[in-house]
Formats: sequence, C-alpha cells, structure tokens
Amino acid sequence: MVKETAWNWIDQNQKRIIEVADTIWGYAELGLTETNSSKLLQDELRRHGFKVESGVAGMPTAFIATWGSGKPVIGIMGEFDALPGISNKVVPEKVPLIEGAPGHGCGHHIHGTSGVAGAIATRYAMEKANINGTIKFYGTPAEENFVGKVYMVRAGLFDGVDAVISHHPDSINAATIGSSTAVNGVKFHYYGKTSHAAGSPEQGRSALDAIELMNVGVNYLREHVIQEARFHYVIEEGGGQPNVVPDYARSWYYIRAPQRDQLDSIYKRIIKIAEGAALMTETTLKVEFIMGLYNLIPNKTVAETITANMKEIGAPQHTAEELAFAKKINADLDRQVKIDDMKRQKVPTWERYADMEMADDVLDPYGEDYCSAGSTDVGDVSWVVPAVEYNTAAYPLGSPAHSWQWVACGAMGLGHKSLIFGSKVTAGTVLDLLTKPEIVKKANEEHAKRLTGKKYISPIPNEIQPPLELAKAYAEKNRGKD
Repeated sequence: MVKETAWNWIDQNQKRIIEVADTIWGYAELGLTETNSSKLLQDELRRHGFKVESGVAGMPTAFIATWGSGKPVIGIMGEFDALPGISNKVVPEKVPLIEGAPGHGCGHHIHGTSGVAGAIATRYAMEKANINGTIKFYGTPAEENFVGKVYMVRAGLFDGVDAVISHHPDSINAATIGSSTAVNGVKFHYYGKTSHAAGSPEQGRSALDAIELMNVGVNYLREHVIQEARFHYVIEEGGGQPNVVPDYARSWYYIRAPQRDQLDSIYKRIIKIAEGAALMTETTLKVEFIMGLYNLIPNKTVAETITANMKEIGAPQHTAEELAFAKKINADLDRQVKIDDMKRQKVPTWERYADMEMADDVLDPYGEDYCSAGSTDVGDVSWVVPAVEYNTAAYPLGSPAHSWQWVACGAMGLGHKSLIFGSKVTAGTVLDLLTKPEIVKKANEEHAKRLTGKKYISPIPNEIQPPLELAKAYAEKNRGKD
C-alpha cells in the first residue's frame, strides 16, 4: 500500500521530525522575522530533493518547495510564526522561559513541521510507486499579524494548483467545514499640538483625546452592527507624561465580520468615526491599512478525504503522565466555560468531552452553519483553490489558544503526538488527491458551486507591500528580557 511507505518513513524519522518542531518552538520568532525557522524548514526540504524558491511574494521568510512534475498539483501549507509575550517552560504552570518573550501559543512550530514531514514522506512514496504529479510545500509566514498568505495569493502563487491542505494543532481531531471571519487590520495615527497641560491647555490639540473619542464612538457602534461582528483595539502610543498635551497618538484595530462585503460596510462606518474624532479635536488623521483577509470557503470533499485518513491511522492515545499534565494545565478552567466554548463551536461530542482532558477520537466533518469569530489567511487561499485546514489534538479540551498553556504543551508528548499524527494525515491525504482524480474533480466542482456569484479581489491594494520594517520593529519591541 502506497500510504504505508509514507507512514513508515514518518515512523522511521520521528525523532528528527520532533527535533525540527522543538527547535522552531525554541526559536519562537514573530511574523515576517522567522529567519531561523524558515531556513530550517527549507534546508530540510532541500536535503530530501525538493527545489526551493526563497523570498517569494516580497517576504524574505516565505518560500515554495516543489517535487515532482505534471498534474495534479497538490499544495501543502505550513506556518512557523509565534506570538508575543507568552514564552513558557514545558511545565503545567505559568513559568516564562524568557520573561516577555514570544512563544508558540498557536502551535505553528507543529504546523510547519508536520507539513514538511508530510511532503517529504509523500515524495518518497511517489518515487517508490512511480506516481505522477507535483507536490508544493508553501512556507507561509506571519499568519498571526501580517497575513503572509494574502500576499502569496495576490502574487498568483496558488494559480494552477488543484487542491491545498493545511494542518493546525488544536484540541480536537477533525476537518471542520465551517467558515471564519474576514478581517481588516488598521492603524489610526492622530497628530495634534503640544502645550503645557495646566499652564496653557487652550493652545494644545490632544491626539490622545482623538484616540479616546474614536474608541468611544466605535464602542457605541457595536449596538448597531450585526452581532457576529467584532472590533478589538490597543492604544500603541498615547503621549509621554500627563503635563504635556500629546501631539501624537496611535491605535491599532482589528475589525471582523463573517463576510467580506459585511466587513467593507462596517469598515466605512469606522472610518467616518475616526474622521469625526479628528474634527472634534482639531487634529489630523492618517489611516494606515496594515492587512486584510477574506472569510474561509469550506470544502466538504477534501474534508471527508482528510477524515478518512485520520480514521485509518487512528487518533493518538495519551499516557497517564500526559493526561496528568493536561489536567494541571486546565486546573483553573471552569467546567461550564469549557462546555459553553464547545457548544459555541458546535462540537457535536461536547457532552462526552465535558469531563475529558484530551480528545481521543476522530470526528466527522461538522460546522457547515458555523462561523468562527477568529480569522485566518487560509481564507484567501480557499477563494482561489479548494483548501482545508484540519485540526489534531495537541492541547487539553477547553484550554485557551494563544496562551502560555498551549506553549507548554507544544514541546512535550501532547504536542509531539499531534505532530506525528498530522504528518501522517497530510501524507495520506495528498496521496489520495494525487492518485484519485475523481476526488480532485469533485472538490473543484464543489468549490465552484460555493463561489457562485462571488468574486475574489485582493483585500490588500497592490501599492501596499509586506510591512517588513514594521515587523522588525514589532519583533524588537517584543523580544523579551535578555
């Protein structure tokens, strides 16, 4: 059986696969600055005969690795960026590895490595069985903040690809068929006039006042938009000290909605509020569009193919020590919060999972009527090619993503088992897509049907390039204490 060739390769190279993932876990590099992580994955692919093109779509850490020739062309995506401020040791309590430093709180060290391992295993199975076709591994940076895949889609790098899959560690084993929100990331810069805040306040024009008035206006807007919309912001700059009227202030917003056209409408209203705040304070406004992405288009055909492979391989089972670790991770988690979270996500087995630490089974595709409040740049890929990102259980049920808890789990048995399972699922699914043209045909027919009457236009204008300098400054600011 051709899949067994791939799966045996993964078993035989398990130690190296885990070593690569743990090394990236230790690098914990932020978006568009993942130099070491990207190089490690590229070197691994080159070592196994892949042709690698580096620095694609204007991003030094983005790359495409190719093996094989002809049709079909099947893509595999892998991420490798970390998140700021959640560094943690591999212990079930909050103990930073480096105070204030980044950590892999979304499992992208697993994400990129499982994709690479799956691609390499597939390559050897194809060679042994003389299978025609092309596999492309996409090294996709900056999913968490600067949406690297959107630039790659805009550059046409997914043109001519027949299907794409992606593996993301999570708390369940499933290829869901729900959607996600579209999002805009925007910075609002206000410029005013300094003055002595007590001695001559009438001469000052406070940029901070403008920020605060804008925030108040946006918060009032929440009552008058669809309930699925989400706004979140931080004030990045708000002045120096209280007795000086701030002449500069800056906020950073994420604005989300289930559909791109819904988001566009809400975004226009928020721009009006921002302009109103400038009028009220006699300040000058500059709107800096940072990033935008689309909602996810699901594909049940590909999801069912992934699920069949997950069931054939079998979900990972955990040791008593691993389950004890998971229980300690969730020590402060309220049971009802856990249940509510699963019900909100429409997990069909929430009653069974309510008193479990780790998922130990594989779920059928679900969530057709569910839209996650979160966002992913996989969404943009899914508008131009059938694409599915599936999950494997690496973290305790109910534990929060983007947290020190997920960082701690990512470099021990829980994360390692998810990594190896995901590597095998990816390899098995890609081999199905390469050898069963009826699946690819059905997936593309479904994709076309779901997009009837819709058109993809890149949410990032052509004149906007990947924010490399912004990313460097952000990474430097969040590198933690030496």
